[in-house]
Amino acid sequence: MSEYRPGVCNIGADERRKRRTMGALSFLAGAAYVGFVIATGRPDGLLLGSAPLLFGGFVGVVQDRMGFCAAFGALARYDLSGSDGDAGSVDDPDAVKQDRVRAFQVLAVSAAAAVVATMAVYGVAAAL
Repeated sequence: MSEYRPGVCNIGADERRKRRTMGALSFLAGAAYVGFVIATGRPDGLLLGSAPLLFGGFVGVVQDRMGFCAAFGALARYDLSGSDGDAGSVDDPDAVKQDRVRAFQVLAVSAAAAVVATMAVYGVAAAL
């Protein structure tokens, strides 16, 4: 996609790739953390520490899938430069509002997914 659309698309292919990569790295860090806690016999409660890493992973993946960066949305920016588009600032107040609503949605979906995943990790590991 090479055109900015308020509340729908504010990042291009390069920015999406960055978010996908960071999401995958965050998930890997979360898996390593969980593996460390389990392998070293640490208390199960420490598994809850995987939540921020899982949240980061979900933020990256959700932004990639939606083609929308929450930070850019909150800051009234867009960057489609990796998709034959341009980068810039959003000046229209209605577009800024739509972007901020979408940014909140990205973060809310990511937070909900991270809570569910953290509880699943905790439940499975505690059952071992």
